[in-house]
Amino acid sequence: MKPMNEKSNVKTIKRRPAKKNDNKWVLRLYVAGQSPKALTAFANLKKICEEQLEGKYSIEVIDLLIYPKRGNEDQILALPTLVRKLPVPVRKIIGDLSDTERVLVGLDILNID
Repeated sequence: MKPMNEKSNVKTIKRRPAKKNDNKWVLRLYVAGQSPKALTAFANLKKICEEQLEGKYSIEVIDLLIYPKRGNEDQILALPTLVRKLPVPVRKIIGDLSDTERVLVGLDILNID
């Protein structure tokens, strides 16, 4: 067991440096209609992408009320759910994406030490 020191309770947040040859980020947002949560999730995602990914992203919104079988591929169990298809590995975030830090860490845009 490590001895506790002053720095053990401090977390450092670092933005992942953009690489010049980074591939485009492919994101899927699964929703059920135009519910308030779905609209909030899309607005939050768009804002995060514009601020952090600088045009290197695509967002596909999939409404499972219209296309119910589309959620099978990504094993969607709750809505709204964001799926990062690229870059690999695939990652999922459930909710309205209002906790920006959690979304950035979940998408691996920020690293927490």
